[in-house]
Amino acid sequence: MRWLIEIRRFTALVAALIVLGGGWIFATRDFTNRSAFTTSAAPQVGFAAPDFDLEALDGGRIKLAELRGKVVMVNLWASWCAPCRAEMPAIDHIYQQYKARGLEVVAINTTFQDSEAEARSFLAGLGVTFPVALDRDGAASKRYALQAMPSTFFVARDGTIGDMLFGGPMTEALIVGKIEKLLGNE
Repeated sequence: MRWLIEIRRFTALVAALIVLGGGWIFATRDFTNRSAFTTSAAPQVGFAAPDFDLEALDGGRIKLAELRGKVVMVNLWASWCAPCRAEMPAIDHIYQQYKARGLEVVAINTTFQDSEAEARSFLAGLGVTFPVALDRDGAASKRYALQAMPSTFFVARDGTIGDMLFGGPMTEALIVGKIEKLLGNE
């Protein structure tokens, strides 16, 4: 008879846990459906690169969608990031070598956590020639799930991500290897 009491206690405990768990799920559900709009999948190789429409450092606009047909190297950086500073000359050198073959570089300054004045000063000191965009509100960084700097995304001509690199600094040889695959034999 004692085993019957133990089974009843166990059954009551399991039933209580199920009721409490169901109550917790019900109480914490999202009635506003905000989570559908605030979360998005992290960028992945083989999938479409997140689009952006950002103010350019020179005052124009840079839209990824308008660069379709080119291989685009999207580099997220900040002026205070030492690896970002170290790889900028290599990026600019490769840009100069490959832009005639269809390479475009868009360096997105994470202005929401940097200073535009510092970014301008840093870039002027290097004399970079590629386009620079300003991510003032962090929206582009969020769409690219920025977690490490620098973060670089190599976007194929069809707008899909061909490769991704997090951290740095990148060498010229590494960059060339990534873009040669996407440029192909023209």
